[in-house]
Amino acid sequence: MVADVVAVMDRLYPPATAEPWDRVGLTVGSRNAAVTKIIYTVDCTAAVVAEAVSVGADMIIAHHPLLLRGVHSITDEDPKGRCVTELVKGGITLHVAHTNADKPACGVVAALADALGVTGTTPLVPAPAEPLDLLVTFVPQPQEATLLDALADAGAGAVGSYDRCSFTSPGIGRFRPLPGAEPYLGTVGQVERVTETRVEMVLPRPRRDDVVQALLRAHPYQTPAFHLIETATTTATDIGLGRIGALPSPMRLAEFVSRVGQALPRSGGVRVSGDPDRVVGLVAVQAGAGDDLLDVARTRGADVYVTSDLRHHPASEALEWADAPALVDIPHWAAEYTWLPVVQRLVGERLAAAGTPVPSVISTVVTDPWNAT
Repeated sequence: MVADVVAVMDRLYPPATAEPWDRVGLTVGSRNAAVTKIIYTVDCTAAVVAEAVSVGADMIIAHHPLLLRGVHSITDEDPKGRCVTELVKGGITLHVAHTNADKPACGVVAALADALGVTGTTPLVPAPAEPLDLLVTFVPQPQEATLLDALADAGAGAVGSYDRCSFTSPGIGRFRPLPGAEPYLGTVGQVERVTETRVEMVLPRPRRDDVVQALLRAHPYQTPAFHLIETATTTATDIGLGRIGALPSPMRLAEFVSRVGQALPRSGGVRVSGDPDRVVGLVAVQAGAGDDLLDVARTRGADVYVTSDLRHHPASEALEWADAPALVDIPHWAAEYTWLPVVQRLVGERLAAAGTPVPSVISTVVTDPWNAT
């Protein structure tokens, strides 16, 4: 089912990591529809939809959003309307992974870096890690397991590839129930000493209310003691904009540019700024339009920066710096096409492991709008 494929894509490329302006996820179709074949593409165009029909694919996974900008009608009088209409007529689902697919270590930019032979890459601009809280509470020892289960079910204790993570330590709790209290333990007006367990669990900050409500429901005390601590913000090590890494051995810029041309599905359109004999070893990469990271590539010490759609003025100004990297401007479509075999393999492996394998193909349609140089 579509839902199975979407679930795999969302685990690989979480929609929450997309840029706020982006439009990712299921775009056309139903999560409950069956899937017999998937076709992968950079862009969903009329030609790609026709190809999907011809090869019997009923789901398209695309990188670029079809409906990024608002539309007010879906008719056959404009290209996007015709595309949506043909998708619906053909019973074809469209799913998009855009900026959320750019950022992880299995994403678009990393695929480009790998294709160019750049090794040991890390994000050029690391993304902040998900904000976390630390919950600390105290519970009578006999109810410890019940409380831990309730907190975990509400989202606490998930750390990386692990869940139900917690730390507990024994201690003595003291309290005195006041008139009007209905204590689970103890007597009104008398100080009570109880053998308790201190429980500590981290939780995603957006789940704070859910976890607190679970605590209040599961805790045996009328008024349980707890506190929440906002943990320091850190940066994720494998998610972010761009990638930077090293070549296995330094080489002349001219040699590297030749390697770039050989790695891309279409070598035409590569533009270079820099001394051909300059030795390059540290490479910054950004698939798609990347002139907003020109300064970052320089300050990170890159010898060469590979990206697409560089504009005249930002590139010209960036080259004025004494420590400016060489620039290699490559076709936008070609850069992002390198991801298609990667996502095809990852999704295929995970669907097969779950017992729901789906055949797939990569589109042969070249959606690069430039066809001559």
